[in-house]
Amino acid sequence: MNDEIVKISDADKTLTPGKIFYNWFAANIGIMGFVYGAMIVSYHLSFAQAIFAALFGALSFLVPGWVAMIGQREGITTFKLSRAAYGTHGNKIPNAIAWVNMVGWLSVNVITGTMLLISMYGVLNIPKNTFTRAVALVIFGGLVILSGLLKEATLAKIQTWLSYIFGALTVVILILFLMKADWHAAFTLPSGSWVSGFLPAVSIVAAGSGISWSMAAADWGAYVKPSTRPSATFWGTAMGGAAPLFILMAGGILLSTIEPSLATTGNPFDVMYSALPSWIGVIYFLVAAGGLIPQCIVSLRSARINLSTMGIQVSQKTSLGIHGAIVILIPVYVLFISGNFLSNFELFLNFLGICLASWVAIFLCDSAMFRNNGYELNLMKPDSKTHYNWGGIISWVIATATGFMFTNNAIWNGPLAHGIFRDNSLGVFISAIVAIICMFIVKAIGRPKAAEEAN
Repeated sequence: MNDEIVKISDADKTLTPGKIFYNWFAANIGIMGFVYGAMIVSYHLSFAQAIFAALFGALSFLVPGWVAMIGQREGITTFKLSRAAYGTHGNKIPNAIAWVNMVGWLSVNVITGTMLLISMYGVLNIPKNTFTRAVALVIFGGLVILSGLLKEATLAKIQTWLSYIFGALTVVILILFLMKADWHAAFTLPSGSWVSGFLPAVSIVAAGSGISWSMAAADWGAYVKPSTRPSATFWGTAMGGAAPLFILMAGGILLSTIEPSLATTGNPFDVMYSALPSWIGVIYFLVAAGGLIPQCIVSLRSARINLSTMGIQVSQKTSLGIHGAIVILIPVYVLFISGNFLSNFELFLNFLGICLASWVAIFLCDSAMFRNNGYELNLMKPDSKTHYNWGGIISWVIATATGFMFTNNAIWNGPLAHGIFRDNSLGVFISAIVAIICMFIVKAIGRPKAAEEAN
């Protein structure tokens, strides 16, 4: 009998809606929100269209809100809940993809944070050499790894304080950007296409925010106090992520009027720095780097949970050692050997967005269609006889494959990626839509019996 604990004990459920809000607020207050705003403008939209795209993109956090609410109701983390929709064995593939996604973004954030600290050397007149680069990596990577030793309640407190500190400093940066923005240029931007411009802009924001974060939502929702209203968990998660992201994207839309290269540059932080007064340089770099730490905390914690859910049972210290080695070795390769990893790795992570969009669509459809009376605990135990839920598995395969068929980029050219689907991330939406259709078909033909394997 596997002794894995499925449900979180009531004693460990210490989070409140306020703490949930600050957790997601802190994870999305990072200065990269400005870059998302500039990316929206790059789709040749008017100011009003761009603002609407930012709003709808930010509202993709309604998805993590729903997932967190399910996690609170059941007291179970995300990919243990997912076993009901896919089966204990069938769940391992999307679980592994989610783990790669979390570790991948964690590595990207550590690389970015280290690069920010290295860039700050120029402001402080510190020489940039191999030793000082290594020091920057040790400082930023070390802070992230140490966060893995902390408990949920402690992490929630840290996220709250980071929300206050970096939230306030980011507002200062935002005001300075708005003071320099060319408002006339913003309001006179010509209108773009609602189909080939607006929808792709929304999809790329949603893929990088709400859809990507949905895999971690129940990992926090499961630790909310049982007495909390589910709607409070839902809105705490949704608005905690959506509010700061929307505000920062709106600032990025205006900032792009004076720094058009913001959406295409290889180092957007340097571009934003050039738009600021020199006296605020150190504060700017601290805000940019500090805003990445909460994202790293969320990613590291959920990556550790995902590793355990896949059946890789190791101690917390061993798990931390595995993830710590990954998020240090990859930045070492990028910063000291290759130098061009970031763009290629982000391209790779875009592929995972399609897989995760179909996964979360099936997860939520399964919950709404088949779990109205709650989840059966036996379905989520690692020794469950329900190894494969073919309705969920086949739906995920079809939806994910279809999403790839409508996607093209530098290394992949889908056979159906033509017209409005060319050179954008609409394949993410296609993947989710097809997943929903497949689940309605599963519902219509009757809930399939999951295949059982002999013990």
